[in-house]
Amino acid sequence: MVGTLVNTVAIIAGSSIGLIFKKNLPKKYELIYFQAVGLFTLLLGVKMSLGISAPLLVVLSLVLGGFTGEKIRLNDRTEQLGDWIKARTHSRNDSFTEGLITAFLLFCMGSMTIVGAIEEGFGKTSDLLLTKSVMDFFSAIMLSSALGIGVLFSAFLLLVFQGGITLFVALLGKDIPPEIINEVTVIGGIILIGLSFILLEIKKMKIINLLPALAFICIFMWIKSRF
Repeated sequence: MVGTLVNTVAIIAGSSIGLIFKKNLPKKYELIYFQAVGLFTLLLGVKMSLGISAPLLVVLSLVLGGFTGEKIRLNDRTEQLGDWIKARTHSRNDSFTEGLITAFLLFCMGSMTIVGAIEEGFGKTSDLLLTKSVMDFFSAIMLSSALGIGVLFSAFLLLVFQGGITLFVALLGKDIPPEIINEVTVIGGIILIGLSFILLEIKKMKIINLLPALAFICIFMWIKSRF
């Protein structure tokens, strides 16, 4: 868990610095920033999804994951969580929940998160997550300067999500086939493409509702590996 703990602290530190800069950041620079991040997120998502090897299972996972997320109102509940945290912290930031969700997806859906957390769970190395921590530190500075304190609180969601993967692998994932890791990365890439559409203001999407697809692809790929 060393890598995830360092990653969490890096985001908190970067967000804190960004909040200082936020007071002096003109609106026009926020627009340019989100255009740049949106295009980069789109490129990263496409790159991650190009490794797809089981397209039918990926589509099925996305559909079932989306249905499940909509059924349990995952996106709405996440927004409610953001609003609850905002109320408890007495934040006046109008972009609090948007910052929380956007930062969580950016910090947690990349291939470095998935592969790095799995490697750490296997007890191999924390190098990938430590490298990611440096990148997330600088990303948090810019993101929080544009969206505010909600980005800082995304660090705790990362701790739960990324740390959860590490603990799961450490306890139960003695032999995870590389095919599962590959398709999970593909799903993560597709979710990032959806996030890029939001950042670029192309289309509003309840992208959080697709997160259960990560669980479905693991199940389907595990079944496939047994036959």
